This record gives sequence, C-alpha cells and structure tokens, in this order.
Amino acid sequence: MSSATPHPTSQHPTPEPAERFVTVSLDRRGVSCTARLLTEKAPLTCAAVWEALPLSGDVYHAKYARNEIYALLSPFAGEEPPLENPTVTPIPGDLCYFTFSETQLNTGSYGYESRAGHRGRPTVVDLALFYERNNLLINGDQGWVPGIVWGAVVDGLDRMADACQDLWRSGARGETLSFARA
Repeated sequence: MSSATPHPTSQHPTPEPAERFVTVSLDRRGVSCTARLLTEKAPLTCAAVWEALPLSGDVYHAKYARNEIYALLSPFAGEEPPLENPTVTPIPGDLCYFTFSETQLNTGSYGYESRAGHRGRPTVVDLALFYERNNLLINGDQGWVPGIVWGAVVDGLDRMADACQDLWRSGARGETLSFARA
C-alpha cells in the first residue's frame, strides 16, 4: 500500500461558501446592527432572504413575545421554506422568519390596524429581531408559534437594543425596519 498518493478530495476540498452578513436598521432612528446568516442551519431560509434583499417595512414591537421587533412583508420566496432551525425561545440577537396567513393577523389587539399594508394578502412574512432575553413565542389565540432562526447579530446589538427600548416607550409610528446585504 502506498500512502504517497493522497485522496483526490484532500488535495482540493470543496470550498465552503463565504459567510454572508446583513445589516438590520431602524431607519428613522439611524441605528443598525450586523448579523451573520446561519446558512449551515437554515440554508433554504437564508437563500430566500438573501435573494430578496433589500427588504423593508413598518416596524412593530411585540406584545407577547416580549423583546422583539419585526416587519410584516409580502412573501418573497418562490416556495416558503420549511421550519428549519426552529425555536420558540429566541435569544438576544436572533433573526427569525415566520409565515402567517392574513387571517392569523386579522385582529386589532395585536396592533394591526385596518389600513396596515399586510391586509388582504393571503400570506404574510414576518422578519424579526430579538434584542433581549426571556422571549417566549406563544400567542394567546394561536398557541406556540415557532420561528426559523436564520441569522445571529454579531455587532451592534447593544445600540439596537437601546433603540428598540425607545421604540417600545416612544412608539413605532413612522419607523421602518430594514434588512440589507452588508
């Protein structure tokens, strides 16, 4: 047996895809953070989001999930991703992807006014940022609401958390949440 000839794949291993990053911004407040896409854990979701960027929408602050801000968007994936890398207990810095039917968000108690941009759409995509701990994805009307964790903030979470607290206390009207390639 000769060990002089290495296995063909050891000479030229398949390169890993380059890491991808997104900037998450509260536009009016001029605050942003940077997140790494978790392509290894949620490849289909990451691909769908990456191809659709930039994305932006009115920002909402969660009432029940606690420390979450999100935008409600029109579907942008050719096919909705499966529930890959799911959680019901997101941690600070998690970016999550949710899909809802329009009727699931058809109540004023969640802050979705009758003129909200998502009204009349059969499917609504919710892209969210969790900025602090102790989150629980349970909804009094729907029960458990697992989300797909597709990104993790790697820089600027402290600044964004301060802005999110200001959003909670001062209001979200006129503010947008944006996602763009970094």
